[in-house]
Amino acid sequence: MTKKIQKRDAAVSKQLIITNAIKLFSKKGYGGASMDELSKMCNLNKAMVFYYFKNKKGLYEAVMQEILEEIYHTVIEENKLHDNPIAELEGFIKTYASFACSHPYLPALLLKELSDSGAVIPEVLFASMRKLFALFSDILKRGEDAGYFKDVVPMILYFMVLGTLNLMVTTKPLRQKAQTLDDIEIDTCAGCDIDEIATYLIKKINLMLKEDR
Repeated sequence: MTKKIQKRDAAVSKQLIITNAIKLFSKKGYGGASMDELSKMCNLNKAMVFYYFKNKKGLYEAVMQEILEEIYHTVIEENKLHDNPIAELEGFIKTYASFACSHPYLPALLLKELSDSGAVIPEVLFASMRKLFALFSDILKRGEDAGYFKDVVPMILYFMVLGTLNLMVTTKPLRQKAQTLDDIEIDTCAGCDIDEIATYLIKKINLMLKEDR
């Protein structure tokens, strides 16, 4: 076997492990995920998993980094399509919403990690989330400087957007179940799709940012 083929096979195996680890960590979190279960999902022996990733923490770090880098570069590409901060803000929200919906492991993992204050891999989560927040903050600051937005507090708005979208994706089964019960009449937005939710967020945030305080 040539070195080129060996490298290709190694890359395929590593990606297989990461892909299945994303599913496993999303479902069971860091503490509940078993390397034995992961090796079965990958159809590899456990020694092979540890050959590529020294330990579970190293694997979890690789998983989180891949997820956050992917959404960061997706948003970067979206930003290139717009020429003003209002359109960029809308693009950021819609892009994150679409990504979270099509990659449901993302909201689940982020919420699990943030609820534990980044205890497992704080340096990776912190650095990657800072990059995404910097993009969001830059859009708002440029919009404020150009007179599009008023009274901008980027961190609060950032968590309003990500928190709402992450929770709406992860709680969909629960909201749908609640909607079917007839003991209390409530609207859980069970039939709302991710585009509707993103559009609602954009509308409300734009109204907030145009108000005089």
